[in-house]
Amino acid sequence: MMDAIRLHYTVPGDDFTRAGEASADLKARLKKLGIPADAVRKVAIALYEGEINLAIHAGGGEIDVAVTDERVDMTLTDQGPGIPDIALAMSEGWSTAPDEVRSLGFGAGMGLPNMKKYSDEFDIQSTVGVGTTVKMLVNID
Repeated sequence: MMDAIRLHYTVPGDDFTRAGEASADLKARLKKLGIPADAVRKVAIALYEGEINLAIHAGGGEIDVAVTDERVDMTLTDQGPGIPDIALAMSEGWSTAPDEVRSLGFGAGMGLPNMKKYSDEFDIQSTVGVGTTVKMLVNID
C-alpha cells in the first residue's frame, strides 16, 4: 500500500505547444508505478482534454492530482470566464472555441464530454466571472 502521491501542474493559457505536458508526465509516472494500462489510458485522455480546455477557454489553470492504490483523483481549477450553461457545454459538439483555435484542430466540442466519458466520477462546478473547478476520478482496477 502506497501513501498518496500528490502532484501539481500549472497549465499556461493559450500555449498549445505546452498543453498536454501534465497528462504526458502523469501518464509516464503511472506507467512506472505499474498502474494497469486501461486506467492509465483513461487518466491520460481525461486530463489531456482538461488541459486543452484550460488553455483554450480559461487562460490557463492549475491541476492537482492524488494517486493512491485505488484511484487517481484530478482537480482542475481556473479563474476563467466560467461556464454559463454547463448542460449545454456538456453536449457533444458544442464549443465556444474561437476560429483560430479550431484551425489548429482543437475546439471540436468534445473536451468536457470526453472528460466525463473517461472518468469513473466527474463533477463540474462553474461560476460566471469567477472560474471553473472540474473533479475527475479514475478507479484503478
